[in-house]
Amino acid sequence: MAGYARPIYVIDGARTPFLKAKNRPGVFSAADLATQAGKTLLARQKFAPADLDEVILGCAAPSVDEVNIGRVAALRMGCGQKVPGWTVMRNCASGMQALDSGINGILAGRSNLVLAGGVDALSRAPLLYNDKMVNWFADFAQKRSPGEKASQFAKLPFGALLNPVIGIMKGLTDPMVGLLMGQTAENLAHRFGISREQMDAFSVRSHKRVCDAQDAGHLKSGGGELEALYDAKGGAYTLDDGVRRDSSMENLAKLKPFFDRKYGNVTPGNSSQITDGAAWLILASEEGVKRFDLKPIGQILDSQWAGLDPAQMGLGPVHAATPILQRHNLKLDGVDYWEINEAFAAQVLGCLAAWKDEKYCKEQLDLPGAMGELDQEKLNVDGGAVALGHPVGASGARIVLHMLRTLKRKNAKRGMASICIGGGLGGAMLVEAA
Repeated sequence: MAGYARPIYVIDGARTPFLKAKNRPGVFSAADLATQAGKTLLARQKFAPADLDEVILGCAAPSVDEVNIGRVAALRMGCGQKVPGWTVMRNCASGMQALDSGINGILAGRSNLVLAGGVDALSRAPLLYNDKMVNWFADFAQKRSPGEKASQFAKLPFGALLNPVIGIMKGLTDPMVGLLMGQTAENLAHRFGISREQMDAFSVRSHKRVCDAQDAGHLKSGGGELEALYDAKGGAYTLDDGVRRDSSMENLAKLKPFFDRKYGNVTPGNSSQITDGAAWLILASEEGVKRFDLKPIGQILDSQWAGLDPAQMGLGPVHAATPILQRHNLKLDGVDYWEINEAFAAQVLGCLAAWKDEKYCKEQLDLPGAMGELDQEKLNVDGGAVALGHPVGASGARIVLHMLRTLKRKNAKRGMASICIGGGLGGAMLVEAA
């Protein structure tokens, strides 16, 4: 039988607005984001927070004072001391991994009601001292007399002091192949002949679709998906603020390539943004639905993880979604709507090109021929991370939640949410509306 042995229901979900990093730490920590979104979501449920069997939170870059951020968020949301809270990390798919971990608990019979999601506050990624500076501090700590300390100050390496390691750049560099994530997108553009104009056109469309969704009320606070954030001064944050209403081919053409400055075409304008945000979903077994008289918004039918060349990591959605399609005897057009997380425009376009490429499908996916063409009118219909941003730990949960909301709005039945993952991985989930 294709899919899970037991039904996995999604009861509800919520996310924060995604807030663009502005070259300084954002207003909210990751724990703040997860807590506010989770409290609002739990407050409208028929069950109490303490009725949860567990809380699972994906996070790629928690702060040092948020160790096991899943437990921190669970306690701050009022789940009580007896509800286990824990943290998972699968880079860009940490939020999707949290869902998968919750699903496994339900399938094993350990859980009937799970809160799972993801978060990251990437604006708070740290600046780090390099080894030269760390060694200077270590030597300074061993000095005892004022004279010894003064002599150590004379050895202060000002160049190292003023040239910190940028944590987010380090984190977005693959340690196996030594490439920034954007450089892997350049690889796909070269492999499939994706032009700068195609990337920019995809990005303009992403911004336009987000704007249209906001104007229609689909991506506004209280619209069923987003819940407002409030800072300590009472300021309200109600919309994803990275979207550019003035995005155009002319504006994007002015931007210079960032990852391959001489030959490349991937720019900040056709890449996802550095962003802060959180997303949660409530999962339940059939027993949990009956016990609390819950009304599901849909089901997660199946999931898949895949591995591939880290230098081609953007093709992860192809490798993860294809086995699900095969298990359910589906073609690309057999799914009503698709979400492919927009790490880079070139990366999504690369996925579409790979499915159309007979050689790639035969050699890399063990298929008899090309999968075919995915209708882009069914893909990321309300835009994606190029316009919304990509808070790494949250995006995998966001696309699953948004897919279920999209299916309900469009009166459609089945959707696929998929994501590429740094390190050469892919993840996908097949969902169905209630």
